[in-house]
Amino acid sequence: MGYIVFAIILVLIHFGLWKLFVKAGRHGWESLIPIYREYVIAKITGRPGWWIALLLIPIVNIFIFFGLYLDLVKSFGKYRFWEHAATIFLPFVVLPFWGNDLKTAYLGKSATPEFRKEHPYKKSVAREWADAIVFAVVAATLIRGFLIEAYMIPTGSMEKSLLVGDFLFVSKLNYGPRVPMTPVAFPFAHHTMPLTGGKAYWEGIKLKYNRLPGFQQIERNDVVVFNYPMEADPPFSRPIDKRENYIKRAVGIPGDTLALREAQVYVNGKKGFNPPNGQLDYYVYTDGTGLNPKRLLDMRIEHHLREPYLLFLTDKAYDEVKNWANVTKIIPNIRHRDMAEPGVFPSNPLYAWNIDNFGPIIIPKKGWTVSLDTLTMPLYERVIRVYEGNELESREDGYYLNGNKADSYTFKMDYYWMMGDNRHNSEDARTWGFVPEDHIVGKALFVWLSWDKDGTFLSKIRWNRLFMGIK
Repeated sequence: MGYIVFAIILVLIHFGLWKLFVKAGRHGWESLIPIYREYVIAKITGRPGWWIALLLIPIVNIFIFFGLYLDLVKSFGKYRFWEHAATIFLPFVVLPFWGNDLKTAYLGKSATPEFRKEHPYKKSVAREWADAIVFAVVAATLIRGFLIEAYMIPTGSMEKSLLVGDFLFVSKLNYGPRVPMTPVAFPFAHHTMPLTGGKAYWEGIKLKYNRLPGFQQIERNDVVVFNYPMEADPPFSRPIDKRENYIKRAVGIPGDTLALREAQVYVNGKKGFNPPNGQLDYYVYTDGTGLNPKRLLDMRIEHHLREPYLLFLTDKAYDEVKNWANVTKIIPNIRHRDMAEPGVFPSNPLYAWNIDNFGPIIIPKKGWTVSLDTLTMPLYERVIRVYEGNELESREDGYYLNGNKADSYTFKMDYYWMMGDNRHNSEDARTWGFVPEDHIVGKALFVWLSWDKDGTFLSKIRWNRLFMGIK
């Protein structure tokens, strides 16, 4: 249905442009040829022809594109705020209307000084403010969508690499800006309307996944913001780009073989990266005198105060705590191997895995072909069915893919294995599996503000974390 609506919209826009081109003394068919069409608009409006080269520059091309079309409607005497807003947001309505309106005539090249003298138009104060607000909203939306976006750490899954209350800048450029798949949405709202609740987007128009060129591929151990893949399911059933944003470390990239042994990550048979500020929880025993809660609070150590005490510690904090005079023993809280743990991917009795002893598992790579059998289906069924949009069913005589019997499947996308640095306090890939490439939002760059809700009046801001790069 979405494709039909999109096709109708395109037809209406091009019909309107055809009519306007004819009114401006051009051939109607020129409105049907991309790039050349914009070149003709530049000629109609008096803009220099070299502007068309700017359409090849990402981000800049968006401003140039809309600027040309606003110049075009000005050439037909459309100066008012609502007319410009409609040109941007409802072109499929106003362009056909103006194209067929006998009162709408071509007045000349709107971008020239001569035109402005012949057709002066003074903006009211209200119009000046409205233009400024609209420009700010459009510019901020484009910057947020294609360049850089602010993000706040809401949970402790990345402690202590990233802290609750850290405000980050996330780059869309590093991996390439993702073209919005649900383009009609309320500005600055992600998936829910502020104050009123409800959807902040309209699903009547949906676009296929596309990504502009980036500076780099995702590298192993990058800290990445992505859309939470499980919100493909009810009760949310959200479009990909409207699913909740998560932040984790990409410990595995396409084609890697990943495993955990006693909480240590192994990638392709070698020990993986251990974040210097990552955390693990430990049982801490004392001589009976107990631990000082204020001391733990001052050190910002997550804890459950009972004997034995369960403390979440970095390597540095572990070295300090084990040397406290009243501490007699520290034991890492690591699950036993081969002890199946409920809720661990893929939640199948064939795989007795837990969050500390997991795998090995191969992370799908675009073009990789996997056999379809009882061992691989629990691992890759969701990828094939949900993320890549296939019908997959098991029958008595084997597996059927989109109605045809199949004994293998070739992946269409790259996938990633995302884990939190706070290994025992993180809902991550060990729970819900792979993250598809079309869910990738951007790369975390640096902390621009860090707010400690438990700090005193003078220590609410963690000054030492400001402008800290993320590694």
